[in-house]
Amino acid sequence: MYKILVYDLFKTTAVRVRSALQDRCTLTCKSNKREFQGEIRAKQYDLVFLDFDSLNGNSMKMLKGIHGKDPFLPIILTSETEKAEVIVSAINNGASDFLVHPVSAERINIAVDKAIQIRDQRFEIAYHRRKQDVVYDFGEVIAENSGMKKIIGSLERFARTDSTILITGDTGTGKSFLSGTVHFNSPRRQKPFVKINCANIPENLLESELFGHEKGAFTSADKQRIGRFEQASGGTIFLDEIGDMNGQLQTKLLRVLEEKSFERVGGNKTIFSDVRIIAATNKDLVRQVEMDLFREDLYYRINVLPVSLPSLKERRECVLPLANLLLKKCCKSMRRNISGFSQGAVTVIQDYDWPGNIRQLANTIERAVILEDGYEILADKLSLPEKIQSRNQRVRDGGIEKGMGTDYEKKGSSLAEQEKELILRVLEECLWVQKNAAQKLGISPRALNYKINKFEITHPHWRRNKKDHTAS
Repeated sequence: MYKILVYDLFKTTAVRVRSALQDRCTLTCKSNKREFQGEIRAKQYDLVFLDFDSLNGNSMKMLKGIHGKDPFLPIILTSETEKAEVIVSAINNGASDFLVHPVSAERINIAVDKAIQIRDQRFEIAYHRRKQDVVYDFGEVIAENSGMKKIIGSLERFARTDSTILITGDTGTGKSFLSGTVHFNSPRRQKPFVKINCANIPENLLESELFGHEKGAFTSADKQRIGRFEQASGGTIFLDEIGDMNGQLQTKLLRVLEEKSFERVGGNKTIFSDVRIIAATNKDLVRQVEMDLFREDLYYRINVLPVSLPSLKERRECVLPLANLLLKKCCKSMRRNISGFSQGAVTVIQDYDWPGNIRQLANTIERAVILEDGYEILADKLSLPEKIQSRNQRVRDGGIEKGMGTDYEKKGSSLAEQEKELILRVLEECLWVQKNAAQKLGISPRALNYKINKFEITHPHWRRNKKDHTAS
């Protein structure tokens, strides 16, 4: 149901809007300019009707002022007279439409629906900077083992509800991907689907990103910003890495879950937003709660429908079908004609543990498609990390079963060697992303960087190593 505000001295517009929309809206009518402006400042409305004849020559000034403060708010002007220059000026100053009395109920309904639709599209355009790569059909999700089939069945049932979903699992297991599938198979599919990674945005900016801010709220706030929760109204918001959210934002998020309301940064107007939340994390939230890093009440509030995704090595039946699907997608986007994998490549793919899960598999295949000159992917083009690949080879040869052990367990190895080997192993598991490796090791990124320099650890993808390579 729409919330509509009407400014009209003569009640003509209010009567016709109320008659036309009937049960589709809650209507507030003001004939006093100060009261009308107070409503605009204090409450959130889906649409505003301004009666041109009631504004005593100040129509464009008022229209421009409202549009400047809230550029996403649809404004429809009405008038008893029709002048081309007035209509053009109104549209140029931010009006969504211009209706001339006597206006029919059908025309009012069309104007309102169009204005709201344009607003929703502008919300999506503002944040969807790239096309979402989403599977729309649960039947197309690769699930070859019984555990994954059960998870997909649960998600399919969860999609029909509005309850909050918490998806846990290692990095790269498909949490973001499946959240989109849930949304596009839910009753909210026609509304926005907004994704945000809480770990990728600095803490001081995350609140503004989620809830928006008013002009002048802080030094660089030169205009009003609509937050993700407001933009996702009626749809779904996916909060990835929710375990990285600080305590203050956790409190504000709890209020959104319980009351569906919040205020923009620097504002006092209460914004109401009906959103379905899907949260995800690769952290142990129970452990986070025990360490007072995550609110216990928020954990129970988001853990309504829990889903735990297995790592790729726990669903080995899915690895090759996933590889074939990713190869097909890569070839299509790069316009390459590659028929499949060689038998040697198939063996490598099936035997490898894939610590980076589906994300690592996708990156490996993309790189192989770029490097391969023939019509099938050969094993040497998969370019798997050398140390992990050699360990897999030792497992296949029976080395570990014969008591060979891992390198840092060898008798006589020094403590420094063991520490270096541990850092190398964790870096490989984290795809050489130092921030993630530091987090997994339980040390600061600065401490990890010190140890990397100390042990002279290098990697060709690191920026400083690229510079050294270029200079040489």
